[in-house]
Amino acid sequence: MARGLKPLPAALGFRVKSGWAMVVLLAAPSNKPQLMKCGPILLSDPEIPGSKQPFHAALELPQKEARAVSKELQKVVRDAAKKSAKELLNEAEELRLDVRTASLVVGSTVDPATLHNEHIRAHALEGQLFRAALEDALGGLGIRCSVLVEKSAYASAAPELRRSAGEIKRAVATLGESHEGSWRAEEKLAALGAWIALTMRMAK
Repeated sequence: MARGLKPLPAALGFRVKSGWAMVVLLAAPSNKPQLMKCGPILLSDPEIPGSKQPFHAALELPQKEARAVSKELQKVVRDAAKKSAKELLNEAEELRLDVRTASLVVGSTVDPATLHNEHIRAHALEGQLFRAALEDALGGLGIRCSVLVEKSAYASAAPELRRSAGEIKRAVATLGESHEGSWRAEEKLAALGAWIALTMRMAK
């Protein structure tokens, strides 16, 4: 884009996983969004293996040590999320894109305190941590976030995008035709999140 032109409205979508997220960056118009970026980002440190599953890493440790290890690994996660978010916004700025909104697609929003099995609870705590770390990192950069649950994501998107779930699925599949890499569930859900966020962005 030529210098001097007004930045194009854009939005981010994420499919949040354990230790990483798939991200899609879409630009206006919201009725026919343009795919600007698609790829993974880190929400953990590859050199610290436990940071991918911080609560599992502490499961077998004595209580006091477990709390210390978990706390340290959670900080690693939050630092990684901040670094990745900042890099994304810098990249968007270089592309002359104005990003103000994002949507995070997650596996579940269940309250970990309601789960009694320690391994299942650890998974829930990790899901909660990675979601919150990314939300906080984006929020710190002035990005408003919404959250979708994977199982109901397309149905939830229908009223926002004013299309049926089936129409949205077909449109998201078509969007991937301009992407050179894979376009599987993670990429599609991240794109769906970005589309919703872009629609929110354009509505303001």
